Amino acid sequence: MAQKATIYKVELSISDMDRHYYEIHKLTVAKHPSETDERLMLRIVAFALNAHEHLELTKGLSTDDEPDIWQKSLSGEIDVWVALGLPSEKVMRQSCSKAAQVVVYPYGGKTADVWWDKVKNGTTRFDNLRVINFSETDAAALGRLASRAMKLQVNIQDGEVMISVDDNIVYVTPETWKGAA
Repeated sequence: MAQKATIYKVELSISDMDRHYYEIHKLTVAKHPSETDERLMLRIVAFALNAHEHLELTKGLSTDDEPDIWQKSLSGEIDVWVALGLPSEKVMRQSCSKAAQVVVYPYGGKTADVWWDKVKNGTTRFDNLRVINFSETDAAALGRLASRAMKLQVNIQDGEVMISVDDNIVYVTPETWKGAA
């Protein structure tokens, strides 16, 4: 019998001074049985970094042809495609053809470094692709914040991200490996 997803209720308060975006989002996040706490929290931080009134979490790991997060226009086109992990060059090419903007958030330390060395030359032609890495240390620190009911405060300023839950604060510095043209 297949395991079921674990449901997390998240109140996400975002103060993004870089984009002048200030909003509270109430999210219901399904954690796939194979998903780690680190990946779950990285999905939430990626949501905060790309926050918009039309941004939404997708089925993620349960579906091969959807990103983890996307933003669709009112007419159904994909404006923003957000993926976590280490997608193949083929998957990134397909994503870049489907969406106006694609953001990939790799994580995993040395594994992510090796992946990027392998695929970066093949991504130079994609002007709508950004690749922003989370360090292994940052991902682990975020994973320790995970709980089934969270009130997260995310402050973003000058590319620095501060995530707080109750009295716990984690500072994350995403590293841009490829910026959009």
